[in-house]
Amino acid sequence: MDQPSGRSFMQVLCEKYSPENFPYRRGPGMGVHVPATPQGSPMKDRLNLPSVLVLNSCGITCAGDENEIAAFCAHVSELDLSDNKLEDWHEVSKIVSNVPHLEFLNLSSNPLSLSVLERRCAGSFAGVRKLVLNNSKASWETVHTILQELPDLEELFLCLNDYETVSCSPVCCQSLKLLHITDNNLQDWTEIRKLGIMFPSLDTLILANNNLTTIEESEDSLARLFPNLRSINLHKSAGLHCWGDIDKLNSFPKLEEVKLLGIPLLQSYTTEERRKLLIARLPSIIKLNGSIVADGEREDSERFFIRYYMEFPEEEVPFRYHELVTKYGKLEPLAVVDLRPQSSVKVEVHFQDKVEEMSIRLDQTVAELKKHLKTVVQLSTSNMLLFYLDQEAPFGPEEMKYSSRALHSYGIRDGDKIYVEPRMK
Repeated sequence: MDQPSGRSFMQVLCEKYSPENFPYRRGPGMGVHVPATPQGSPMKDRLNLPSVLVLNSCGITCAGDENEIAAFCAHVSELDLSDNKLEDWHEVSKIVSNVPHLEFLNLSSNPLSLSVLERRCAGSFAGVRKLVLNNSKASWETVHTILQELPDLEELFLCLNDYETVSCSPVCCQSLKLLHITDNNLQDWTEIRKLGIMFPSLDTLILANNNLTTIEESEDSLARLFPNLRSINLHKSAGLHCWGDIDKLNSFPKLEEVKLLGIPLLQSYTTEERRKLLIARLPSIIKLNGSIVADGEREDSERFFIRYYMEFPEEEVPFRYHELVTKYGKLEPLAVVDLRPQSSVKVEVHFQDKVEEMSIRLDQTVAELKKHLKTVVQLSTSNMLLFYLDQEAPFGPEEMKYSSRALHSYGIRDGDKIYVEPRMK
């Protein structure tokens, strides 16, 4: 059979990790010994290969010499082959079958949808625990074949594969704990529920950027479908418009962590309101959008929730409100305290036998106030003396003698008095 054209895995490996391109480390166990062949090997007798090989974007199309792969890669545990030109699963199988301790394999952005994965090829992946197939356009049939042949698979990445539906596998994958399936187009919840059927042991489900619509499922059914789900990511689920969808998350019996950013339902709230309303509605979560929920924050959020809904019509009040009222009782509305400094006050201006109530700005100076009073008392500013009387002061009026002093520094309040007297000649 003709060898596929292009660069081989073994060729790229030797180029990248040759002593000329990779630091040569001497000593016991440093590198792998390759016996010389009769024809002579283009490789050095020792290559300094790490257990984690990163060979992304290297133009790899085929495996190369399998004996050499086996000799060099017996200790390799992680292999990144993303963004290459591998389109034949047989070539991938030749590589993987000769890396006996491989646990992590990244095949993202390889055109592997151009070939069919046969079960005998998939069998070479048997020891892999983490598999990344992002942007590989892998079909669900390919995924099913992998699931049947990887009994220890724990993490699966299927992002950017243009999935609009989910095809159920004929067998459940009991080992899978994490499924990363972001940036597809899984809008209907009936597709998501299939993931629960396929992966009953799922701990973490990352569904960001899928335009997910309403969660149409009963509470009992959700609990059965995802009995072990601890973390869910619904970032940018553009179809979530209803608080009822958020409440449905409480149906997952082991849920502790939720990520909910960029969904339309929450856009009209402030950042603080958004977080408090979510914490109050999701009593079992211990982490929201990546941040730990402290005990004090939970109580503050639940009390906020009660006050937020206390003025709503009865038919619009969520059931969670009544649960929290049972817990804390009916709370009084918080007093509205305006902590901004007062900008103006109303005072009584006394001049001779006249009394006039005026509103004055506190950011102005004594000199500016005198100019403002000129037309009221018919005195020039140079011939005007001002005295301020605090209604609670025990020592009588205080002369306002410094022209550049700001009025707010006197502590003037509504109802205080200012006396104007002509300067004595």
